[in-house]
Amino acid sequence: MTEMETAHEARTVVLLLGAGERTRELAPAFEHLGAQVVTADAVADAQTLTALIEQHAARYVVADLDTAEATNVATTGALHAIADRDDVEVFPTLRSIRFALDGEALRRLAADELGLPTAPFWFAGTVEELTAIGQHAGFPLVVKPVSGAPGEGESVLLRPEDVEPAWQRAVAAGAPTRRRVIAESVVEVDVEVTLLTVRTAGPAGPTVSFCEPIGHHQSPEGSLESWQPQQLSPVALDSAKSIAARIVNSLGGRGVFAVELLVRGDEVYFSDVRPRLQDSGLVTLRSQRLSQFELHARAVLGLPVDTIMISPGAAEVTCSADADARLVLGEALAVAESDVRVLRSEPPVRVSLATAPDPIVARDRARRVASALRRSV
Repeated sequence: MTEMETAHEARTVVLLLGAGERTRELAPAFEHLGAQVVTADAVADAQTLTALIEQHAARYVVADLDTAEATNVATTGALHAIADRDDVEVFPTLRSIRFALDGEALRRLAADELGLPTAPFWFAGTVEELTAIGQHAGFPLVVKPVSGAPGEGESVLLRPEDVEPAWQRAVAAGAPTRRRVIAESVVEVDVEVTLLTVRTAGPAGPTVSFCEPIGHHQSPEGSLESWQPQQLSPVALDSAKSIAARIVNSLGGRGVFAVELLVRGDEVYFSDVRPRLQDSGLVTLRSQRLSQFELHARAVLGLPVDTIMISPGAAEVTCSADADARLVLGEALAVAESDVRVLRSEPPVRVSLATAPDPIVARDRARRVASALRRSV
């Protein structure tokens, strides 16, 4: 065997489960660190997963669970079967996966066990129970499925007659085996924030680092706007970091966690946490020295990370028809400090990015890029 072949055989192998756009963006981040990456669709059973690990001598298995319940259940079961192996590490941890797929358990962990501040909440398993919650708590209420993709199946209830449609919408968007919803009192907030929190290994044990807060807003048309940094008061920033550290350390493992927070003045409320990369974090492709993908790869491999923001930035994420954007790319990229990423998903996702000395200017530039791209649809 030649020296080059020996070096190739010694390369760290990362098995990425899931063929979505996040996996395609994450693979190069591992490869740039010298890892060999093998990608596979969601695995249906433990035997298939074990065969893949043995075939490629995988050292790390990194799963990106999608919103399909059947896929999640199959993949989680397969991961359980290999979790105790000494020669393989699984990311996220099985504990993280369990809470990511069960919003009811996650909220009880955050509020009841960890004592994190949250909006007042209740759970319902029938439309009658949801009706009773409305009578008890009053309106407005936010209702969403306990298990499902962020934002899907969510409604704001303003009156008793809104209960039945909100129930139907929530259970249709949630997992079929979990016909339960969460109802929350509406908390008046200034901004919704994603705090990307990186948990990795350090000389003295696990360490937690934070990116600058990312503000985000979902438009009625479905596009997601995010910007970094979102300025918080010193008190709110300390509270946000404390909340994020407590929930992430409770879940354990290594990697990037997207902690969702509601902020009003100095008050911060926990909303959600995802043990994976988030669309709002796509702004880091331009705003940070290391993007969320590079941070995740480093953390999984146990390497040092830094969360330095090199410039204020903004992004607009839009799902679009599969149209050729080349005719308007010139106009889009003529915007100062702009960039465009087209993620190969179904439907395609276009990410309009921009930086500027100020996040307000960066948001305006990103909007101009997105406006130009929309003219290609």
